[in-house]
Amino acid sequence: MATVLKGGTIVDLEPAGVEVADLRIEGDRIVERATALEPSPGDEVIDVRGKVLFPGLVSAHHQLYATLLRGAPRVAAGFGGESHVLQRLEDVIDGDQLEAASTAGGLEGLLSGTTTVFDVSAAHSHVAGSLSRVAHGLNAVGLRAVLGSQVTDRSGAMVREEALEECVSYFGRARGRFRGAFAIDGLGTLSDDALAGVKEARQRVAAMLLATVAEDPREEAISRARFGRTAAERLVSLGLTGSRVVLSHNVHLTWPELSSLIAEGTWLSHSARSNMASQTGLATPSKFGVRGCLGTDVMSLDCFAEAQAATLRTTDSGQPIDTLRFLANGHRLASEAFGTTIGPLQPGSLADLLVLDYHPPTPLDVSTLAAHVLHGFSSRWVESVMVDGLWRLWKRKALSLDVAEVARACSQAAKAVWAKMEERGAAG
Repeated sequence: MATVLKGGTIVDLEPAGVEVADLRIEGDRIVERATALEPSPGDEVIDVRGKVLFPGLVSAHHQLYATLLRGAPRVAAGFGGESHVLQRLEDVIDGDQLEAASTAGGLEGLLSGTTTVFDVSAAHSHVAGSLSRVAHGLNAVGLRAVLGSQVTDRSGAMVREEALEECVSYFGRARGRFRGAFAIDGLGTLSDDALAGVKEARQRVAAMLLATVAEDPREEAISRARFGRTAAERLVSLGLTGSRVVLSHNVHLTWPELSSLIAEGTWLSHSARSNMASQTGLATPSKFGVRGCLGTDVMSLDCFAEAQAATLRTTDSGQPIDTLRFLANGHRLASEAFGTTIGPLQPGSLADLLVLDYHPPTPLDVSTLAAHVLHGFSSRWVESVMVDGLWRLWKRKALSLDVAEVARACSQAAKAVWAKMEERGAAG
């Protein structure tokens, strides 16, 4: 049995397009698109006239466990305070709390139209199988995800190697809507041994690499002092770049560094809201080239809000981005990760889409689409969400979980985490 969506206003991002048409979905795929499709016997027909059909949104960089820190005390403002509270969270969080945060954060994403998330977390010895716990939390929501455990030297070589092994192990276990990845953080101090270990592991398993680069304003100076080159230069020299690498933040990269990364086809993710909140500085995503995309980092998993903040921030700085391209690049990145077409609402693509109950107050066409994304579209208009051909949100109701229970479990987890952080004198 197929699902036929009749009469929706279908949005294409790049090239931009707005068309009233029907979609036929069989299994997890869009199989037909036409101005008038004749349903077959047994098809489920859904009237979406007057609604906007939009591709499911993609966050290229997120940290679901940071959902627990909303409102948590900080010892200081800015990047230092944000880094400190994240590290303390990593020290005290347990598996149940990680899973609760993943479900709650993922649910916020679903309600705002995000269908794919690239998520990194810090795995320590007290959270065995951490990526499976994140996946279990997200599976209840129904999102698609690429998951990596951060390889850092902050807690010593043993924990670092455990994180690397967790990445390798999860990559072998991930199926369906989930993929495993390597993740690295703290490149200003990450040892040569650690980077060599990541490179060797990636030669054994073809997982993507998710790395935080040039967020810390001190990273370049620290890296040069310790290793004689910048973090970006180290990645390039080891071949840790290319179409299966996503570098996040990229605030303090020089133009030569950006140029070398772009030449390798590396994905560059911009997180405007997070960068503003932690006062890390002003990135120049207009220079990210054809691989620029958007990540939500520690903020809510709301890609419409992220796109709007990024557009306004870069416009204010005099270097505006092409918002539709950045959103479309999220789909290209997801397609690279899953080895199939995700995003375009065309035959052959996976059926990840949104139904927006958005009634444009001005004409909605190719020339005005970007303006409607900036000024009109938002989570408030997300009525229904389909992932992998299955409805996960229908008429603003999550179909596979109890929203109130999700909030209760996450709130309890946050209280427990905050108490443990306070006991350790970590939260001020």
